[in-house]
Amino acid sequence: MYYLILVIPIILFLWAAIKILNEYERGVIFRLGRVIKAKGPGLIILIPVVDWMVRVSMRLVAMDVDPQDVITRDNVSVKVNAVIYFRVIEPIKAVVEVENYSYAMSQLAQTTLRSVCGQAELDELLAKRDKINSELQEILDTHTDPWGIKVATVEIKHIDLPQEMQRSMAKQAEAERELRAKVINAEGEFQAADRLTKAAQIIQDYPTALQLRYLQTMREMSAEKNTTIIFPFPIDMFKPFFDLIDKKSGMNS
Repeated sequence: MYYLILVIPIILFLWAAIKILNEYERGVIFRLGRVIKAKGPGLIILIPVVDWMVRVSMRLVAMDVDPQDVITRDNVSVKVNAVIYFRVIEPIKAVVEVENYSYAMSQLAQTTLRSVCGQAELDELLAKRDKINSELQEILDTHTDPWGIKVATVEIKHIDLPQEMQRSMAKQAEAERELRAKVINAEGEFQAADRLTKAAQIIQDYPTALQLRYLQTMREMSAEKNTTIIFPFPIDMFKPFFDLIDKKSGMNS
């Protein structure tokens, strides 16, 4: 019985005095209300009643920022949400300087997201996410530095546009595609006309080229399986008729 009276207080003393911290944890030690230092990881020995420890995780934390209603600089109402990656680098500041750093980080991220996105136009918000992300990360990191927190990355996850704006953007994209198609078609017609003009000039300078083209056309037609009968006829036999037409044209002019 006397042994139990001695053993129970010893067990309670060891339970209150010995703490084990994981590799990713640090313990901020308070002695009579004053911060002593941050210890860990491993075995920590406290003075019961006198010492008090707060565990702080040093791992990277991924925090979702709730969707925020944002009015962009060009007066478009959108919903924007994001994710923040941060970690505690100074556990004493994270415990002493802010009451609940996770809640404080969440509130700061929401207000900063609305502020930064509200200063950008819709096109910039959609096309330049990297720039917006960098600006958000820089602002949050500056504000959380006194708390002993390092903001590693901020990423905008989704931008929810109104249905009317989505339809307008779809019509604009379709109109741009039609415009590009018409420009490409016009460019093709121009190049084809330019090539035909050059071909006509060559045939005019070298009449033999027309005869060669005539023979090539006949060869292509005869290569196909059909019942058409072709009788080759020398183009030179038509030369007197061409000369007569040219003389009449000269007399009329």
